[in-house]
Amino acid sequence: MKGMLNGLLALVCLGLAIWMFTIFRANANNLYIILTIIFALLMVIFGGMFLSGRVNKSEEIHITE
Repeated sequence: MKGMLNGLLALVCLGLAIWMFTIFRANANNLYIILTIIFALLMVIFGGMFLSGRVNKSEEIHITE
């Protein structure tokens, strides 16, 4: 369940980053570009946590398999 939450938060941060960037293009306010960068970084962090949780840690994976 925690992995799905990280994936959902990454998608929400992606949507917010895109939305803030479109507002920045319309208004050219520095606050919106800062929020865009923050949401993009959060998206990368939550996406990395989501993908790292998908790794199977209970079994060893061999090259020959």
